[in-house]
Amino acid sequence: MMSSFDEFKISNPLRNAIADLGFAAPRPIQAKSFPVVLSGKDMVGIAQTGTGKTFAYMLPLLQMLPYSKEIHPRILILVPTRELVVQVVEEIEKFGKYSSIRVVGVYGGTNMNRQKEALGQGTDIVVATPGRLYDLALCNALKLKSIKKLVIDEVDVMLDLGFRFQLINIMELLPKRRQNIMFSATMTDDVDRLIHDFFIAPKKVTVAISGTPLDNISQSCYGVPNFYTKTNLLLDMLKDKDVFHKVLVFVSNKKDADRLFEAMEEDYGSETCIIHSNKTQNYRLRSIRQFDEGLNRILLTTDVMARGLDLDKISHVINFDTPSFPENYMHRIGRTGRAEEKGNAILFFTEKEAEHKKNIEELMGLSIPEVVLPEHIAIATKLTPAETPKIKERDNPNKRSIGEDVGEGFHEKKDKNKRTNQGGSYQRTIAKKYKKAKTKGDKNYNKRNKRK
Repeated sequence: MMSSFDEFKISNPLRNAIADLGFAAPRPIQAKSFPVVLSGKDMVGIAQTGTGKTFAYMLPLLQMLPYSKEIHPRILILVPTRELVVQVVEEIEKFGKYSSIRVVGVYGGTNMNRQKEALGQGTDIVVATPGRLYDLALCNALKLKSIKKLVIDEVDVMLDLGFRFQLINIMELLPKRRQNIMFSATMTDDVDRLIHDFFIAPKKVTVAISGTPLDNISQSCYGVPNFYTKTNLLLDMLKDKDVFHKVLVFVSNKKDADRLFEAMEEDYGSETCIIHSNKTQNYRLRSIRQFDEGLNRILLTTDVMARGLDLDKISHVINFDTPSFPENYMHRIGRTGRAEEKGNAILFFTEKEAEHKKNIEELMGLSIPEVVLPEHIAIATKLTPAETPKIKERDNPNKRSIGEDVGEGFHEKKDKNKRTNQGGSYQRTIAKKYKKAKTKGDKNYNKRNKRK
């Protein structure tokens, strides 16, 4: 396996761009993927988030991409979220700093006419979310006839988001002779089915199997009774700004993320930003940029929004909620401890979430060390709507028991409401008169039949 970029057969413009980016040695996924992608074979890469997958497929693809004035794109890269489109486009522009590579990113939630204009000017590479790409292809704003390389990144997330229909239709629109490259953090039945249907004898490259925790991430957990006690614990932790200097907080859903953001407003309002699918595109991109640049110390997010984002030097990943799918825990903690730096992952779990925690530990093959909840943390009595016990009807004093006599307010149906469906006047009257049903094809059938 190659241990230095000097061993890669790449052009001087690419080598100069790598030097500017400060990359000294390739990551394992990059070293393993380079010769496979360069060979032109179909490839399936299984690697954890944060292992350098974008660079792994872009370096050989850019090396193979000759200069061309052709308008239609030759490389198509599909990613699950808008934020990833923006990020991948920026990375390609960095790699292509000393060359004439043209790249366009397209995604939903923005004006499609602007994207049509950008595509009309010509491009070598298109980075897209499946939904918007399919829309552009259907209206002929984007021609896919020249695509030679297809990359599907974070394919397991796309399938979870319901993009299977668009993915299949896009691949059927593409030329049959093409190279397929797929990256996924997990190998599910849906992913395997997609590979079986559209890939030709793919080469499998595996680095850090899902369920194997990264060695440079320290893990711990706290047993906490409810949402607002978790909030109290989080607020207390964040007081130490030297230790918790760049914190990514995962919350299971958008409502709880907004609820936590409001609870943190008073103490950490100026230091906190939030992203999820209900926020506008500009707001989400601004929040990510401010967090990445250190203007905001804390970023609240849901699972889907932060998947695959390249956020550097995160000191702590805090799982405010325990994910119900253990693989999601692996994706979350993969946000810290990147580029061989030390990272920290903290998990909060309630009694209801204890089973999810057990599943995570079984997947990893180890127990997460539990820390006792500090005595000075206030146990909240306030509950969220989801935590509030439901009032059950069995204690309703007005509920009528079985066999109880009904009062005067109850009565039998009137005679007119006891009628049954007789099929309308045709079946009751006309069919009886003519003996045989009328036919749609011959209006005079019954007249001729009657004369006989």
